[in-house]
Amino acid sequence: MLRLGKMAVVALALLLALILAAATSARAADVTADDTARFFAGLPPSAASPLASLTQDPSWQRHARFFDTAFAQLDQRQLSRIRHWAEVNLAAPRPTMFYMFSGPDFLYADAFYGKATTYVLSALEPPGAVPDLTRLPRGEVDAALHDVERSLSSILSFSFFITKQMKTDLHAGQLSGTLPILYVFLARSGKTIRSATSVAIDENGAVHAGSEDAGRNPTRGTRIIFAGADGVEKTLYYFSTDLSNSGVKSSGFLKFCATLAPGNSLLKSASYLLHSGNFSTVRDFILGNSATVIQDDSGIPLADYSRKHWRFFPFGRYAGPIEKFPGRYQEQYGELFRRAQPMDFGIGYRWRSHESNLLLAVRLAPNETSPAETATSSAETTEPPPAKPHPKRPRPPALVEPYQQRNGFFWFFR
Repeated sequence: MLRLGKMAVVALALLLALILAAATSARAADVTADDTARFFAGLPPSAASPLASLTQDPSWQRHARFFDTAFAQLDQRQLSRIRHWAEVNLAAPRPTMFYMFSGPDFLYADAFYGKATTYVLSALEPPGAVPDLTRLPRGEVDAALHDVERSLSSILSFSFFITKQMKTDLHAGQLSGTLPILYVFLARSGKTIRSATSVAIDENGAVHAGSEDAGRNPTRGTRIIFAGADGVEKTLYYFSTDLSNSGVKSSGFLKFCATLAPGNSLLKSASYLLHSGNFSTVRDFILGNSATVIQDDSGIPLADYSRKHWRFFPFGRYAGPIEKFPGRYQEQYGELFRRAQPMDFGIGYRWRSHESNLLLAVRLAPNETSPAETATSSAETTEPPPAKPHPKRPRPPALVEPYQQRNGFFWFFR
């Protein structure tokens, strides 16, 4: 029997530990962000991925069928029509798009501004993290898939997130924050994720990698590098930040955004926060740094746009705010939308296509002058008939809670 000296035993144990650590590291490295995104999205990961074997599980196959159906219906009902609308109505989009109060809603950012190369999304929800699924017990993987499905139920049905529901679903198990949802939306939009990195913005607006010192009160987020079918590399930023006046004053978020301006902006289901004086700073930033703004009536009040600097192109029907937002009716909006063009998709809180409104505001070039009357598209239509109820169609939940700054989350329809 071979006897080993004490030093030899220690050396052998150290060697085995190093081999095991190297094997574990290599195994973890094989689980790419793109494979994880595809797995969560119900799409097969690469054949060599450690996640490939998990797709044989009946629960993942059920999950994949569910998302295949849900996203196909969403694309037919809304996203393909939005892409067509953008192709017709957006002549020269800027490379940067800003989407304040977005949550993880990359779906609509991509649909409206698919030609952008840099996307900046922001809301209060933290980016969170995605676990290594190969290390989870099979039952916890199944639970994570159910959490993702539940968190997406409202946006797949109504075009906006219910933040309280999403927060609960994504903190009940292994998942947390917005990153898992961003992964799903990127994968289901046909994107390939090349890298995903934690980042932070310092008070001067500079971006730091997650492990670097970003000074006091950093704004935390995620930077995702991805590419579409054409192979063009693009960047998606998501930052968790307080967009109220006091919040943006104490952070470098808008300073960072200014380095990418001018851009295009999207505002959708924003709880009429920009109607409040407490959000005037971010409202002024959008107006001062956007070439175009696409919004529903929950975005910037029409009265805050200078008629000397903007032209307006209304689409759909302005039926006023839903009952949970009393006192937000805009007479000017109603007048403008009397000459609106029709649109064949729904958006925002009034998510039915015959009730939805969409305003395209285009900043005039310095040498342009504002028309004497409100600009509309050449094909004007009469006001659509009053909306008729559709009792057989699902209705969004009735609960809306106000913006709460202290607990770090928006609790409202998005």
